Amino acid sequence: MIKSVTAGSVLACLLIALFSFAGLSCKSRSEQTRRQVVLYCSADQAVAEPIIAEFEKQTGVKVLARYDTEAGKTVGLTQLLRAQKASPSADVFWSSEVFHTIRLAREGLLASYHGDDVRDWPGPADSQGRWYGFALRARVIGYSTKRVPASEAPESLEALLESKWKGRIVMADPRFGTTGGDVASWFAHYGGDRAEVILKTLKANEVRIVAGNSTAVRWVATGQADVCITDTDDVYAAQRNGWPVAMNYLDQDGDGVLTIPNTVAIIKGSPHPEEAQELLKFLLSEKVERMLARSDSHNTPIHASLAAEFKQYAIPKPLEIDYEKVADELPNAIRQAGEILR
Repeated sequence: MIKSVTAGSVLACLLIALFSFAGLSCKSRSEQTRRQVVLYCSADQAVAEPIIAEFEKQTGVKVLARYDTEAGKTVGLTQLLRAQKASPSADVFWSSEVFHTIRLAREGLLASYHGDDVRDWPGPADSQGRWYGFALRARVIGYSTKRVPASEAPESLEALLESKWKGRIVMADPRFGTTGGDVASWFAHYGGDRAEVILKTLKANEVRIVAGNSTAVRWVATGQADVCITDTDDVYAAQRNGWPVAMNYLDQDGDGVLTIPNTVAIIKGSPHPEEAQELLKFLLSEKVERMLARSDSHNTPIHASLAAEFKQYAIPKPLEIDYEKVADELPNAIRQAGEILR
């Protein structure tokens, strides 16, 4: 027996279908219109991800992040930004160093930003507002606490040139990451002739080259080397893992240690300029510097208000050096290091 269909039941079905469609349509529009920002990031992914998550939670802006590899640190993303100059995919570049950022600014890839939040910026910054520096790391000598007594551990670049360290040193490939900037700082600080002698003496001391700073520290921890040239964050990470590694700051001729800031910049012609500014302001906030100081990286804050809170990570004697001059020296330093140390 076929039951009759009333007008009321038809109307009810139509209303259900209408509301269901409306719900799907609203959901579809919501997904399509959700704000987003594309971030290229050479900071360690494990360190950056909690900060990105906090930004998303605070603003509702979805971050599409692309990270660099350890072996190609920073250089891979800078090359990609150059390749995309005519039609940028990225909105913001968060770099773990400053020297390649300076060169990107000079090439016209970065946009200027002059908000109230960066007026009288306390850290390093571009004179045209194309990048801002925050959350410092320092170059250090990592050493094995099992094979190198603290009283004998080298405390300067000059000490590493002594013959007693022959065959005992490891460092990252200068073509990538902070090692290239470090070597370039030798050319800027000592002059070209002296820097070339330093590289040749390291070669005579049979320095070994590995893929990255973290690998250099791992070699020290596992007994494949006794000392390494690296960054503070890599030693802190090793110590967190319980590895037998300690550090001394890599002093340059008694004048201090090279400090390397993170930098953040907005890409010129970015697809999402409003969201890019929001992300830049967030990354430059005291909140983020606090998160980075508390992270495994233990970056040194540039905000004076945080100095007392994280005085254990204060860098005792920063080298007074012009980052722009180091960036000038970068291509030649990388080329000479590649020729001499190979």
